[in-house]
Amino acid sequence: MPSTANRSSAWLVAGLVFFSALPLSFGVLRLMQLAGLSDVMPPASASAIPLVSHIVGALAYMLLGATQFSPAIRRRWPAWHRLAGRLALVGAALVVVSALWLTFAYATPSFGGLVLAGLRVAVASAIALSIGLGLAAVLKGQIARHREWMIRAYALGIGAATQMLVLMVAEMVSGGAPTELNRALLMGLAWGINLMVAEWSIRRGRLAA
Repeated sequence: MPSTANRSSAWLVAGLVFFSALPLSFGVLRLMQLAGLSDVMPPASASAIPLVSHIVGALAYMLLGATQFSPAIRRRWPAWHRLAGRLALVGAALVVVSALWLTFAYATPSFGGLVLAGLRVAVASAIALSIGLGLAAVLKGQIARHREWMIRAYALGIGAATQMLVLMVAEMVSGGAPTELNRALLMGLAWGINLMVAEWSIRRGRLAA
């Protein structure tokens, strides 16, 4: 009979995958469009190389990264845990590099566009820094610290899911699409929400240890 902790971690992994389903679905549709298999999505304005890299990286990071939060997987299949973690890191690297590429190549010169570009650069840099600190921690055998930094990185990495919800609620409340500046601020709010949840989870884990 699985323990309560194992059941909780299984629900957490399933919840993270479900939460990421909407942006992942849009990503798959975009890949199909770029491959000429679908015209459901509006035409992409960005170059295919960074866009495909960003989508593929996000798919790997969101899905494989979610499995890293399962103690049962770590115990029963440690080799898979390590392999999935490495592949998730490759996905994260693709996300960070392609995000910076897309930001610098296609940011709009308006104030709202510059605010969003600044936020994207800051978040991409924070993800890279968190992963770097997490890797440094695990190499020193500091597993708890490694986990904390990876939680922060993953929380920022799945920001697109929270952004879709925040923007949806904002449009329902205001009755229309937000301005470019408000959209940038709402996207920043979504990243902030994810980071606050991550810090709450980290603090909760410390208190339970």
